[in-house]
Amino acid sequence: MYTSLMSTGPRNAAVKKDWGHDVSGCTILHIDMDAFYASCEVQRRPELAGLPVIIGTGTRSVVSAANYEARTYGVNSAMPVSRARRLCPQGVFLPVDMEYYHAISARVFAIFEEVTDQIEHVSVDECYMDVRAALHLWKSPVAIAHWIRHTVYERLGLTCSVGIAANKLVAKLASTNAKPDGMLLIPAARHEEFVHMMPVRAIPGVGPATQRALDSYGISYVSQLAELDEAAVIRAVGSSISGHTLFLASHGLDERPVVVHAPEKSIGFERTFSEDTRSARAVLDLLRVCCDETASTLRARHLLARTVTLKLRYANLAHVSRSYTMSVPTQSAAVLFSEVKRLLCALLPRASEDEPLGQFIRLAGITTSNLSDAQTTSIQETFDLDFDAPADMESSPAAQSSIHEKSKKTQSTEKALDVIRQRFGKDSVKFGIS
Repeated sequence: MYTSLMSTGPRNAAVKKDWGHDVSGCTILHIDMDAFYASCEVQRRPELAGLPVIIGTGTRSVVSAANYEARTYGVNSAMPVSRARRLCPQGVFLPVDMEYYHAISARVFAIFEEVTDQIEHVSVDECYMDVRAALHLWKSPVAIAHWIRHTVYERLGLTCSVGIAANKLVAKLASTNAKPDGMLLIPAARHEEFVHMMPVRAIPGVGPATQRALDSYGISYVSQLAELDEAAVIRAVGSSISGHTLFLASHGLDERPVVVHAPEKSIGFERTFSEDTRSARAVLDLLRVCCDETASTLRARHLLARTVTLKLRYANLAHVSRSYTMSVPTQSAAVLFSEVKRLLCALLPRASEDEPLGQFIRLAGITTSNLSDAQTTSIQETFDLDFDAPADMESSPAAQSSIHEKSKKTQSTEKALDVIRQRFGKDSVKFGIS
């Protein structure tokens, strides 16, 4: 027998209704574990059952997850832990234990793989599944969804919600509206009718900027978006790619296939300061660590990055980011730091003079994207490989020769650090901070 958790999010009864039983063409499942981190903790500590469980500790951290009991108090993920404590002082606050969650996730996905190997991992607790081939044995996607929900609960004591549709967009929206511990089938013939009931923000990928652009056109719901032709949608959002995707979504269409081995899209590292700071040196020192961590991960995964993004979060929780796409992809901490330092100085000019910054900084970090396989990417050697190299380098043959030798030594040093860390631990050696 399934346990049923209380959902506190707004639910539209018309969306949650039975949409019919025609499974023709409905070969895509979206599976989403319910309050996964918190549910894992309750399984580990049964005495927490029925209590509001919140994953996240420390006055400067954010909530990573909250179970449905905690959500009744208004606690949600990404909320500052300090605010969550005010809303739910009786809550059980636990630290994030990613090693444990990954271990449970592996067991969850092992169950999914008993159905098919056509699985696109979205995160530790979410995936898309193409069951077209599996239907030869299972006959119905609904039977598969029932078996998955039952088996995950019987073996692991966890619940999940499943959306069934003819494409990824509608399957995702269906599972969201089936939560918690539910299943929702949207027949292919009713996809457009279904999505028209949604706010535009429900479409995956629509963030605040896109919503603001659509707001200027008076568009809040997908049904309103569907009244525009594709050219008008493109003009509204200012992007041909995003506009095309949104136009299709407004009619319940999605061209994306289930990608079994999706390449990593980005790798990065960020950290919150123990106290808000206006020190440019402190920010740069942290960014140096972020570049080191990120570059080490890139090398471990045999990847090169062409785009680097600087991220800052201010004391008021507002955030800003700046990106730069390099002509030559890299996996070097030195190169990343050189570009991130330039981005920081362009964003906060006082950083270049090591003067107090105009605003207090709460968090700093970087993200690398536009990734490619290091073994198959053809690149020319770059000279800008020293942490403290000046922005304007001499172009004489002698200067370039000297820089070339320094670059080779820097790359060799970074790889040597990787070897030391593998043997003695990742914190055994770090780049010096001058």
